[in-house]
Amino acid sequence: MDDITTSGNTAPVTRTRRTGLVFGGTVLILIAGGITMQVWRAQSSQAAEQKGLPPVASATAETFKTAFARVNGDSITYETLAQECIERHGKEVLENMVNRLIIQQECARRGLTVSEAEVDQEIVEISKKFGLALDQWYKMLQAERNLTPAQYRRDVIWPMLALKKLAGKDVEITREMIELAYEDNYGPRVKARMIVLDNIRRATEIWEKAKKSPDDFESLARDYSMEPNSRALGGVIPPIRKNSGAHENLRKAAFTMKEPGELSGVLQVGPSQYAILKFEGLTEPVDHNIADVEAQLHADLTEREVQRMVGETFEKLQQQARVDNFLTGESRGRVEAASGLDAESEDAPATR
Repeated sequence: MDDITTSGNTAPVTRTRRTGLVFGGTVLILIAGGITMQVWRAQSSQAAEQKGLPPVASATAETFKTAFARVNGDSITYETLAQECIERHGKEVLENMVNRLIIQQECARRGLTVSEAEVDQEIVEISKKFGLALDQWYKMLQAERNLTPAQYRRDVIWPMLALKKLAGKDVEITREMIELAYEDNYGPRVKARMIVLDNIRRATEIWEKAKKSPDDFESLARDYSMEPNSRALGGVIPPIRKNSGAHENLRKAAFTMKEPGELSGVLQVGPSQYAILKFEGLTEPVDHNIADVEAQLHADLTEREVQRMVGETFEKLQQQARVDNFLTGESRGRVEAASGLDAESEDAPATR
């Protein structure tokens, strides 16, 4: 774990963490909105003209009769295979397609396009960041992420560029942001153990046990914590940064504690998620002149802010969209205009 999996962002400082941003930053933003790397078919005529999106062949009547396999003369047809796939993965794949279509429709509505040349340029720039030739970059994608070049262009790069254009904002990096990032990357961090619980009653019970016997904190983490990675390590978590990475309540509590063995109170770190920290000390700060690393910090912050804007833009598009999912029987978003109601202002609760 590079950082605690709670709210907030960190500026990457190594090649490994930069790789995480390419595969984890942009992609995770999309996954958070339900967009994973699945093959999809363009539905909007204008958005379908995006040259960065290779078309997927449509199924014809003859396709449904095609045998994908024969077993002792008995055929497994396209239709049979498709039905099996829908039963196993249909809900996830359909949700992904819905979310992609939301992006396409908004691009079409605003008259925005992402050209093949823009996709090419973005991929070249990313490969250069890692010092890899384009063919080596594609080979790494195939080997480590099982992504073909076409899938990478269509399912990662195009949505990212489209959402950047839809965000329509220039990133502004202030001096204060640079200084906070410097403190995060090179200043002291808090070493701690953590127990995560899913309700306040249980969290209070475990806190009382830890308070009575702080030396038992490790075993309490192994027995009760809901966070699997730190639980397996007796509650050990990556050192907590002062300004980003962890939930604000964790950061404030961590940098308030002074003595090794000191416990925090019960901290709410998410919906139905509560944490208890045990302070174990501080890491040594790294001696760097801020002027020597300012350019790198600026680049990292810019990348982080772009990700934030892209995520906010997609979340807003989801909230504005009306989606009726007939496979799951669920609906969400705006009510269609009827009886003089304004479809833009009416929200419909999700139904099942």
